[in-house]
Amino acid sequence: TDRAFRIGQRKNVFVYKMIADGTIEEKIDQMIADKEQLLEDVISSGKEAWITELSNREIMDLFRMD
Repeated sequence: TDRAFRIGQRKNVFVYKMIADGTIEEKIDQMIADKEQLLEDVISSGKEAWITELSNREIMDLFRMD
């Protein structure tokens, strides 16, 4: 969006994000959304005990990038 909106720009700028079904972009977009939701859940819960309730596999999935 930085390239679309420049300093001094007075007109509205619209940014469209297009993702095709079955592509790597779709998988990456879903992974980002999942991690953003996890972050929101952690921040809004106000407690750290959730980490002890995760299995080793779930903890590893938090850091996996595939």
